[in-house]
Amino acid sequence: MTEPLKFLVVDPLSGVQSFARQLLQSQGFSADSILCCADTDSALAQGLLFKPDFLITDWFPRAPLTGIQLFQRLKESQPRLHLSLLSFEVTPEHELQAEAHGAHFLLKKPFTAEQLKAQMTRSLEALAKNSPGLHGQVRDVMRQARPAPRVALPAIAPLPVIKPGDSVRYKGQRHVAQYVVHRPGETVVQLKGMAALIPLDQLQPA
Repeated sequence: MTEPLKFLVVDPLSGVQSFARQLLQSQGFSADSILCCADTDSALAQGLLFKPDFLITDWFPRAPLTGIQLFQRLKESQPRLHLSLLSFEVTPEHELQAEAHGAHFLLKKPFTAEQLKAQMTRSLEALAKNSPGLHGQVRDVMRQARPAPRVALPAIAPLPVIKPGDSVRYKGQRHVAQYVVHRPGETVVQLKGMAALIPLDQLQPA
């Protein structure tokens, strides 16, 4: 019997992880076949055991292990691993790298739930068409998928891109960002003169 198709979703934003999981489950894939991680180190350790068929990852440009490098490491043990990328910055160089690694798509953040849904649907259809070994499984799963309820899908909230030294607004007051810290599940900012770490979604560029 063919092993079920497995998906590894790697993104520091919990909202992206949650929506990708819900989207794949609405397409008919089981919860056990979807693994979500917030950083590439965890994704590599768990991915080597999980053995995904499809990697959906943020670019993680500043991480010691980038999204591309994660794909390369996992592909050593999963030669038929498929790739899709998410990134706040999309340049011609990014597009060339994504194409060179055979990525199904490179989606610029912030994006809406509908945009991710459209890209994933196209990727699954291409997977069914171009991978003979997976064709039947993908088609069967998508055929059995229950129609999703017709509700407005929430937009994945756009987060401001803030760098140290930038002016920001917090609780109506103007501040200067001193440090920006990316940690599992969220990004936080320390403002000059303040000890607290402020979640990025509470700040606006000034």
